[in-house]
Amino acid sequence: MQSLVVTGPRALEWQDRPAPRLSAPGDALVRPIASSACDLDRRLVVSPAPFETPFALGHEAVGEIVDLDDGDSPLRVGQRVVIPWHISCGTCENCRRDLPGACASVPRLASFGTSAGGLWGGLFDELVRVPWARHTLTPLPAAVDPFLAASAADNLTDAFQAVRPTLDAQPGAEVLVVGGTASLGLLTVLSAVALGAGKVTYLDVDAGRCAKAAAAGATVVAADAYPERLEGTFDLVVDASAASAGFRCALLSTRPGGTCVIRSVYFGEPRLPYFSLYGTGITLVVGPPHASPHVPGVLKLVGDGTLDPSPMLAGPFGYDDAVGVLLDPPPGKPVFVRP
Repeated sequence: MQSLVVTGPRALEWQDRPAPRLSAPGDALVRPIASSACDLDRRLVVSPAPFETPFALGHEAVGEIVDLDDGDSPLRVGQRVVIPWHISCGTCENCRRDLPGACASVPRLASFGTSAGGLWGGLFDELVRVPWARHTLTPLPAAVDPFLAASAADNLTDAFQAVRPTLDAQPGAEVLVVGGTASLGLLTVLSAVALGAGKVTYLDVDAGRCAKAAAAGATVVAADAYPERLEGTFDLVVDASAASAGFRCALLSTRPGGTCVIRSVYFGEPRLPYFSLYGTGITLVVGPPHASPHVPGVLKLVGDGTLDPSPMLAGPFGYDDAVGVLLDPPPGKPVFVRP
């Protein structure tokens, strides 16, 4: 089969690799039919990453089941499913606590598309083996276009879950999104608006993203650089900047007793303004997106039109175009579709 492989910075190529096989009870073989590039993928392609190369790229996709090793599974061959980024068993203590991104049955951060927790293949591959499929895969509603749902495997669900707990507990809360990545901050704006935030403010240093955020219903603060703190009373602040200055601004802009959710991935150790935070007593939420428990809720909103990610997407592109597109990506989130 063909696999899209990262071999180093700006070194991305299709390679012939052995096709996976069913190898354990509960496995499924799935053919990705719509794959999107996570914001993290952009960094993995163009810059040195803390993951040993080579590895197959891609951890956001909708796929079609081609084979199963589970006679009692509610899934079926031919079914379209969202394939979440994480490898998870569904039955360990962490999975039962809706923390599949920290599954205890596999190495920490085991996922498609990196080598962080082993090599599991990538979701641009022509075929992937999905362990514990009945606990991992979410059937795609017939009315939902795979093009729109591919990022539910990670970024779209990550954005949704960044705001949902606070907005469930505090309807009408005021939200600040500190943007900077290609799509995650914008998807967070869409999610906050869809879930009924009282006001959504978007801060970014990129004019194109600011225009998209304004069109999505946010009050936009366009800046030449991230300020130390943005004036306002923000119940929830989401950092999607992937910049140390954005990280600091998000923390210091959270109102006393509020919640700051870090959705950026930092490979180093950004400095924490501890004493300033001591004076505000905020709740800080950090960690990987635990996608699979929340994918059904995201798909429901996409299906009824409440959450429409299409303005933040680019494409569809063909999989054959993936190398060129990912080495020189468009402003939006690229989505690749197989016939």
